Amino acid sequence: MYDFAIIGGGIVGLSTGMALGKRYPNARILVLEKESNWAFHQTGNNSGVIHSGVYYKPGSFKAKFCRDGATSMVQFCEENNINHEVCGKVIVATNEEEIPRLENLYNRGLENGIEVKRISPEEVKEIEPHVSCVAGIRVYSTGIANYKQVCFKYAELIQNQGGDLRLNTKVLRIVPSGDKQVLETNNGTFETRYLINCAGLHSDRIAKKSGVDPKAKIVPFRGEYYELTPEKRYLVKTLIYPVPNPDFPFLGVHFTRMIDNSVHAGPNAVLSLKREGYKKTDFDLRDFAEVITYPGFWKLAAKHADEGIQEIIRSFSKAAFVRSLQKLIPEVQAEDLVPCHAGVRAQALMDDGKLVDDFLIIHGQNCVHVCNAPSPAATSSIEIGKAIVAAIPEQSHLATAIGA
Repeated sequence: MYDFAIIGGGIVGLSTGMALGKRYPNARILVLEKESNWAFHQTGNNSGVIHSGVYYKPGSFKAKFCRDGATSMVQFCEENNINHEVCGKVIVATNEEEIPRLENLYNRGLENGIEVKRISPEEVKEIEPHVSCVAGIRVYSTGIANYKQVCFKYAELIQNQGGDLRLNTKVLRIVPSGDKQVLETNNGTFETRYLINCAGLHSDRIAKKSGVDPKAKIVPFRGEYYELTPEKRYLVKTLIYPVPNPDFPFLGVHFTRMIDNSVHAGPNAVLSLKREGYKKTDFDLRDFAEVITYPGFWKLAAKHADEGIQEIIRSFSKAAFVRSLQKLIPEVQAEDLVPCHAGVRAQALMDDGKLVDDFLIIHGQNCVHVCNAPSPAATSSIEIGKAIVAAIPEQSHLATAIGA
């Protein structure tokens, strides 16, 4: 019998396990991950950015958790000797029409308590000499980190606290039984007093297995990247972002200097035909059928048809991808870029076609489900974990068991 069982060994599941161990040192904690290692999906394939929180709606979970998380993540990396750097970034307007949106972003940063500064094109060039723009803002708290290292450290800390970590363990069924839940897996059966669902790309399915309707469906979007050849890495010093479309949940193709000194360009965002589909050819009939028969998807597609078509074109045309990058750095040429890994974003979509634009955390009977935690979840992971644990109701049977 476990006091808490966490489904999902990505950065949010592991941070929650770490937070549980700190608050309830006597609790029996179980973490289940269906893959052979931690950080296998979203966490291990993201851009490695420590986000500042400049983009997110003031008062939202994303705004608060990301702003605070940028600080706590840097502190965690420093304390545990994890590769990281607070290098800052520039967000630039490449034409006059983008300046009002850049100004709105600057004001939002101020509202969210972020240190931002308006900078001229000349000041942008002092930071990023190869960028072409008409205006910019500098965001000081943005950084980069090795999130796989972060996850392995979270897992180590959970284990040191006495937690039980199980890889290669996929949850097949969840059966409520009085004050406990029975988890039937391919690797045995486990009982828990409280269930925490951090299953990422499968979080909606896990919620339904436990009898909770998240009122949203996970739709997978594949983000495809190119990498600058080593001899062209000098074109990018830190991180360079365009002004995003405020009606679209993605930030646009941008340049990111990674913690290993490589420079990634991207991502675009296209519908993945498989929830864990990292290649264009990946296909899963169940995953595809769920999306294509979901009314919310067609409403979304109709609303963002123009943007969606452009993303698809960039996916299949390197020339189109390069043209998007040349808006930021005109010197970039097709021969300067080589394909690199893709990531898949688990994005929750509602029946009405609206993308869930904040973290979606749903509480049920003796359970909590994190059903939307895309970027900036890695940055925010320590804060999300603490918030989940703080919101767990201490029912008498649970409180007695863990000595709360």
